Amino acid sequence: MTTPEGARLAQKIRGRVEEFKKICVGMGEDTAMRAPADRWSPKQVVSHLCGPEGSGFMPTIRAILDQDTPWLDIEAENPFYTGKRLSMSMAELVAEFEREYGSLAELVEGLTAEQLDRKAHIPLLKESPFGEYPTLAGWVDALADFHIGFHVDHMKEILREIR
Repeated sequence: MTTPEGARLAQKIRGRVEEFKKICVGMGEDTAMRAPADRWSPKQVVSHLCGPEGSGFMPTIRAILDQDTPWLDIEAENPFYTGKRLSMSMAELVAEFEREYGSLAELVEGLTAEQLDRKAHIPLLKESPFGEYPTLAGWVDALADFHIGFHVDHMKEILREIR
């Protein structure tokens, strides 16, 4: 059964995904591979948003659901840009991004209030508004609002620099 909070989070994720996808529509492979000095390329940004190859961010969600206050060591600033992702087209990477967050939205939509209130220990978030011990809802909110939102702006900056 969908809770209001689960529905809100799922809607937020889907909205952010659409916002990000609009930036990527029609981007050619040459543009997708170019990077300003000391910055990521658009493909690296999308790869980063997808998370670790083969697992994405779902293991963090599962850990919060399955364990009491799991400690999550999140790798900030890792583009997760593997050989496989390097060989993927921008459209394929964007599709992977859409699948990853679509699965997250679908899962969150079906969680109970108790599940959304489960906590994790995420030291990376200590100085953030979410705090070091966010709820699952807080972690998902951070992924949608802060993470995707940040990279929407990041991608716009990169594209201004390389075009």
